[in-house]
Amino acid sequence: MLLIPAIDLKDGRCVRLKQGRMSDVTVFSDDPVAMARHWADQGCRRLHLVDLDGAFAGEPRNRDLIAAITAALPELPVQVGGGIRSESVIEGYLDAGVSQVIVGTRAIEEPAFLEAIAAAYPGKVILGLDARDGRLATAGWDETSSRTAVEFAEWAGRLPIAAIVYTDIERDGMLTGVNAAATVALAEAAGVPVIASGGVSDLVDLEALRTAFRGSSGTLLGAITGRAIYAGTLDFRAGQALLDRDPSDA
Repeated sequence: MLLIPAIDLKDGRCVRLKQGRMSDVTVFSDDPVAMARHWADQGCRRLHLVDLDGAFAGEPRNRDLIAAITAALPELPVQVGGGIRSESVIEGYLDAGVSQVIVGTRAIEEPAFLEAIAAAYPGKVILGLDARDGRLATAGWDETSSRTAVEFAEWAGRLPIAAIVYTDIERDGMLTGVNAAATVALAEAAGVPVIASGGVSDLVDLEALRTAFRGSSGTLLGAITGRAIYAGTLDFRAGQALLDRDPSDA
């Protein structure tokens, strides 16, 4: 399992939001490329980039900066989300060296779009499911759907997608612990690897995820962490070492 550092981009800087609120932002770095190099030096094996401006605008706003990160670290797999709502944007990111693109809003609003891009780019599309009280949120988390995340994951898991990033919005950026039970339920329904997101604060949370998936039919690819590694409540190297342990180990 991977511990995946998040670099959220807003106005060209590395930031973190609380529960997706653009009005509640903390700036952690004015140099996202240097921050990406830092996590690579710490031994990360995948990066999670989010174009926050793009998520709210509905189209990329930090594409050049993301391309600069992939150019600086060509051997490091990078997954990118935020404002990816067309095939041309997907092609542009893949051409720029991005490993996988994360599609959320349009995939939920137009399932046929997800079917089409999954078929066109097998293994290159990650479905982003963000939930508030179990129900899907879209448009930068501004709108809540009547659909549940588990129901949508069960359908999407039949497509040739690479994985699902599941975010519990109520916990995102709050350091209140990951929603392990909901993540397991979604992974079991989907039948594809799931990446947990939202609420990871320390080693205890990572161990809770490992424990929750022990004996489960679901697959946990890893966990995204943002505020915890920037605020210092989680040491990245120690977190990855924990996830590297055999799942059967106590």
